[in-house]
Amino acid sequence: MTTATLTELPTLFQKFQVAKNVLDRISIWNGDITKLAVDAIVNAANGRLAGGGGVDGAIHAAAGRSELQAECRQYNGCAVGDAVITSGCKIKHIKSIHLTLYVFIFEFSEIIHTVGPQVYGSVTDEKRDNLIACYRTSLDIAIENGMKSVVGANSEKQLLNSLISQAFCCISTGVYGYPNEDAAKTVTQFLTEFLEKDDKLERIVLVTFLDIDNQYYNNYFSKYAASKTD
Repeated sequence: MTTATLTELPTLFQKFQVAKNVLDRISIWNGDITKLAVDAIVNAANGRLAGGGGVDGAIHAAAGRSELQAECRQYNGCAVGDAVITSGCKIKHIKSIHLTLYVFIFEFSEIIHTVGPQVYGSVTDEKRDNLIACYRTSLDIAIENGMKSVVGANSEKQLLNSLISQAFCCISTGVYGYPNEDAAKTVTQFLTEFLEKDDKLERIVLVTFLDIDNQYYNNYFSKYAASKTD
């Protein structure tokens, strides 16, 4: 599979034609998160940051397990709802960005690792808050570690604070047992509220593997869009 770029992914604004400031910065995409050219991808990690199955295993395989584990060992694990950042190791996607007379070339290859809640039975408010914390801390880390400066053709550093994009897998909905619909509803509400106040993020891509997750996301974003046309 070739690398997918943001220009290839339609935003939800293109679909709903409302709430441009929010929906023009969100895409939903079925695909391989390791094949998406964004500033950072978010890994659904375990608390030991030791690598595992599912998306976690796929990201480790693409990045190079030994290389990524070497970086993960700098942390003493990761708490539920928290997040840490490493390089992408062997996951390297190149973008060229043209600004006036300069051409800037960035290598985007960051991985943000977050640990979602495990759910056995019904979802409690605490578990829901834990899930929201995964997304919030991941976004905060992305913004904090965004592209702050680059070297242009004239060797002068240019500040580029708005070039921040991030891709999320469906955190906790696999073997961790978080109900898919509740997760989609919770994440939709959090992200729309977050983006209504944020002016730094360029794009958030919600990467789905199961069709049901894609359907739930589209359903809840549709409801959000409808609320903006009343």
